[in-house]
Amino acid sequence: MNKRQALMAAAIAVSGSGLAATFAEGATPVVNSAGKLRVPVNYQESYQYLGTWSIAADAGKGAKEMHSVYASPGAVAQYKKTGHFTDGTVLVKEVFATQTLPMTTGTVSHPNTLKGWFVMVRDSKNTHKNNALWGDGWGWSWFNAGDPVHTTSTNYKNDCQGCHVPAKASDWIYVNGYRALQR
Repeated sequence: MNKRQALMAAAIAVSGSGLAATFAEGATPVVNSAGKLRVPVNYQESYQYLGTWSIAADAGKGAKEMHSVYASPGAVAQYKKTGHFTDGTVLVKEVFATQTLPMTTGTVSHPNTLKGWFVMVRDSKNTHKNNALWGDGWGWSWFNAGDPVHTTSTNYKNDCQGCHVPAKASDWIYVNGYRALQR
């Protein structure tokens, strides 16, 4: 079995004590039995790139941030079939500060410094009801650059969900911004 087949075959494991999303044999789980999330190891190699959002500068030209988003193996194909993310789907958003420069093509912004990651794990069954980072069908966590294991989020409703309110109708995800999800 090649690496791609192994990743697809081991796409999601659900343990009796809760969601335990893993994406390669022997990989570190993204979620432990208590619902603690972490940034997936090697997600850039094994996850599917969905797209990048450019966040406009508050003043002047260019972007102040760029957000690149990845989905766990098999998530895009399943979403295209059903129009929903299945339980165990992991979304990872990298948040970069940018550098904006004049170039021959015009003013150009590019990712410069990683600020951190935002991780979401689909959980329609609400398996972590007593964990303040889980609810409304997802696990939610922000991780500062340099520490992919310890979240700074304490309550998803206060720390995370506010940015997703406009996407509530599409299950809290801005699916319209990802061509890979278009059905």
